[in-house]
Amino acid sequence: MEEIRRAAGAYYENLPDEEKRNARFSFNEMDKNKDGKINLDEYVAYLKKDNNTVLPSLFTELDKDGNGTLDFDEAIVLYYIMQSGRAIICQSCKTFLAGAYFTCSQCFFNDDDSVSTFDVCCDCYGGKKFRHNDGHIFCDNYTLLCRSRSATQAAPIQKRTKVLNILKKGLQVAGITSSDLEGISTDIGDGIGDGEGSSKSNCSIM
Repeated sequence: MEEIRRAAGAYYENLPDEEKRNARFSFNEMDKNKDGKINLDEYVAYLKKDNNTVLPSLFTELDKDGNGTLDFDEAIVLYYIMQSGRAIICQSCKTFLAGAYFTCSQCFFNDDDSVSTFDVCCDCYGGKKFRHNDGHIFCDNYTLLCRSRSATQAAPIQKRTKVLNILKKGLQVAGITSSDLEGISTDIGDGIGDGEGSSKSNCSIM
C-alpha cells in the first residue's frame, strides 16, 4: 500500500489547480458532518451513492495512522485510486490489489465490446487458488505493460489504431491512465483514439 501512497502523493502534487480543487471538493462532499475528517460511515455512504462496490477493508488500509478516520492526505489516496483506475480487486479472494498482481492476457486483449478482465493477487495465483479458463496465459501487471507496447508497435500501420483502442479498454487494469498512453501514441502517428471503441478512462469500483 505504501507504493500506492507515494504514487498518490506524486499524482496530487502534479495536478492542475482546478483538479486540486476538485479533489478538495470530493473530500468535502464525503465529509458530511464537516469535522474535517472522514469516518467509515461517511466513506461507505459516499461510495454507495454511485453504486460502487464498497470494501470496508480498504478503509483500514487508507487509514495510515490507525485513528479510525481519514484526513485529507489519506483521502487523497482514495481519490487517486478512483481517478487513475487503480481500483482493482482480486477475482479470487476479493482483496484490493495495491501492488503487483496477475492478469489473464486473453481477457485483457479481448477485442469484443467487453471491458471485463480477470485479475488475481500473487498469493492466489501462486497458490492456484482461483478458477479460470484452461490454457489462458497470465502476466503480471508490469510485464503486461511492456507486452502492450510491443503489441502496438508490432501491428501494421493501418491496424495500429484498432490495436491501441483495444488496449485502451484494458490498460487501466494495470494501473495505466490515458496520459500514460501518450508515449505509445507518439510512435503510432496521428488519429490515435479517434477510431471506433475509443473511450475515456474511468473507474466505477471500490
